[in-house]
Amino acid sequence: MRPPSPPPDEFDLAGPDPDLIERLVEERLAERFEAESFLWRFRLISIETYVMGALVLIAGLALRQPILMVLRAGVLIAAAYFVTGLIMLGLSAWAVDLAAYVRRWWQG
Repeated sequence: MRPPSPPPDEFDLAGPDPDLIERLVEERLAERFEAESFLWRFRLISIETYVMGALVLIAGLALRQPILMVLRAGVLIAAAYFVTGLIMLGLSAWAVDLAAYVRRWWQG
């Protein structure tokens, strides 16, 4: 027995291809997660920078070193740590792009 056909004035609710929708959703999620992963890495670098600077300050004050020398060392360590973290973040993003390029080149 066949299901009854819809009246001609109703919309066709078949919709687009489900595989196409799934692919589009996966692409959008991948872009979103990539952007969020960059922000989380940047937050991690910022927190680690603060912690390293604070540890140098605490250690210098605990060893009763001159305050200006301790402050300068803490700021220099924090700045060096932040710059190094940003360089590593940029290099990891570059490596991901390079791997994607090589994969596309290899597949033809």
